[in-house]
Amino acid sequence: MPQVIFLPHAELCPDGAVLEGDKGTSVLDVALKNGIGIEHACEKVCACTTCHVIIREGFDSLGETDELEDDLLDKAWGLEPDSRLGCQAIIRDEDLVVEIPKYTINHASEDH
Repeated sequence: MPQVIFLPHAELCPDGAVLEGDKGTSVLDVALKNGIGIEHACEKVCACTTCHVIIREGFDSLGETDELEDDLLDKAWGLEPDSRLGCQAIIRDEDLVVEIPKYTINHASEDH
């Protein structure tokens, strides 16, 4: 089972986390299942950018982005070449190292 390593984030995951991720599961679902409250204003249907993450290692193991995800990522805060939407980054066979950006473009945090 691949590991998903979340780098420390001051608010959501201060100590970082090393988690197990089932193949076929999204990075966002792994985070949420383990108490890392990444925002997801659109309820994981690829309609916003609040679950934007940066894949520091293992990026090439993820499936290709589609046009909709690319268009949404263009609006994300702190976009980098290895950015993905957490709801669309589906775990395959390789371990991932994930950074959660400090900010989102969401004006109000929604507790889910």
